[in-house]
Amino acid sequence: VIAGDGCMMEGINHEAIGLAGHLGLGRLIVLWDDNRITIDGAVDLSSCENIPARYEATGWHVERCNGHDFADIARAIEAALAVTDRPSLIACHTTIGKGAPNKQGTSGIHGSPLGPDEVAAARETLGWTSPPFEVPADIVKTWREAGKRGGPVRAAWEARLTGAANGAEFTRRMKGELPVDLGMTAYLDGLTSNPPKLASRKASEMTLGALTAAIPEMIGGSADLTGSNNTKTSSTKPLTKNDYSGRYIYYGIREFGMAAAMNGMALHGGVIPFGGTFLIFSDYARPAIRLSALQGLRVVYVFTHDSIGQGEDGPTHQPVEHLQSLRAMPNLNVFRPCDAIETAECWQLALERADGPSVLALSRQDLPPVRSEAAANRSAHGAYCLKPAVSERKVIIIATGSEVSVALETAAVLEAQGIGADVISMPCSELFDAQTDAYRDTLVPEDGTLRVSIEAGTTFGWERYVGRNGLKIGLDRFGASAPGKVLMAHFGFSAEAIVPQIIAKLEA
Repeated sequence: VIAGDGCMMEGINHEAIGLAGHLGLGRLIVLWDDNRITIDGAVDLSSCENIPARYEATGWHVERCNGHDFADIARAIEAALAVTDRPSLIACHTTIGKGAPNKQGTSGIHGSPLGPDEVAAARETLGWTSPPFEVPADIVKTWREAGKRGGPVRAAWEARLTGAANGAEFTRRMKGELPVDLGMTAYLDGLTSNPPKLASRKASEMTLGALTAAIPEMIGGSADLTGSNNTKTSSTKPLTKNDYSGRYIYYGIREFGMAAAMNGMALHGGVIPFGGTFLIFSDYARPAIRLSALQGLRVVYVFTHDSIGQGEDGPTHQPVEHLQSLRAMPNLNVFRPCDAIETAECWQLALERADGPSVLALSRQDLPPVRSEAAANRSAHGAYCLKPAVSERKVIIIATGSEVSVALETAAVLEAQGIGADVISMPCSELFDAQTDAYRDTLVPEDGTLRVSIEAGTTFGWERYVGRNGLKIGLDRFGASAPGKVLMAHFGFSAEAIVPQIIAKLEA
């Protein structure tokens, strides 16, 4: 990794620095371009931090060198390579823009074009006579000869792979192909025979038990919330500085460091990373989540305590706007399952997606089972009709997660009054939006039927599905401190509170 001082080095997250030091990642070397310049000017305008001391304090080995002296650079790299039990930082003291006689060593060269006069002066200073965009033949020859040095090593590696008993398994993992058997058939059979009432975070843990046993490349973890996120299974022993064979990482209080590390694993290949924290703390990880989406990485974020239903920790820990803000991110699938069967389906979809990340938003509170069949993965469509209207349909209720059971209770009260109501479970709006017009129109037609959304979060965005004249049941304010059941009732997430609003809307 090559990083520049100021705007770049300060951008390297120190959670990741501490994690790398804690795990003792030997032979990890960061080359730091210590040029003492930021876009605004000299670093000392805004910082007096001792970067090497910070790294040393977190367990790194530190070297310093003249970044323009090849021999000194080689010395520092050799010294770093000799350290096998911890990562290394090499502070390369350099002059930014070296060779541009009037701008080198200043912020004026940081992000602005040199201009024709300074380009001409730099060419003269450096003795560069070749035309623009032309690489001299002697440099091309030297470069290609350097590239050939790795040929025998590569050939020997490929021969070892071909002859290895586990070569096919290694190739499968590196290609990102899942095993034929994900262990889900037997697991789902057990769920459908006796659907449990439990929190979706617990349902996630049970699903992970089957998945991590069948998929050895899954590596899990949590940002200091293992017991709350339920991300550890019997198949994932800890990965520590003394045992790299483990498949579970205790990241500590490092939400961004965890997400950034998972991105690195996914980019390397051969690994499917998943990690947990509370949904409210996704804010800390957001820059890395955005990179997961931007780079199309198979990373699974397990975000529990997904609404005011988590209760007593109060509004500081109760996500309100987070579901919709994550849904606004391109190439990110946000799953909010309503029971154990949907949770299993969403996990399978997240793993089968090789071109982007997924979020599983999971409840702290127990959820009643609403499904007793799993012959097909109904969540794969993003939304589906969970209960069709019995009486003449006058209402379509769309809900996610813990509010799906509320939607079913609401529909039952309406049906008792002769008002037919479809109930649509929408575990993933992104997948629903990707369906054909015909499928979406069948589920949520624009035929004048009243459409109602129920989700314990901001109502922003739900007009896409319920229309301008629809009814949006949500929470456009922050939560409060009380037990989850009390809060859900207080903020109107009950059939008793919702039915009168629907009837009033129908009669308007």
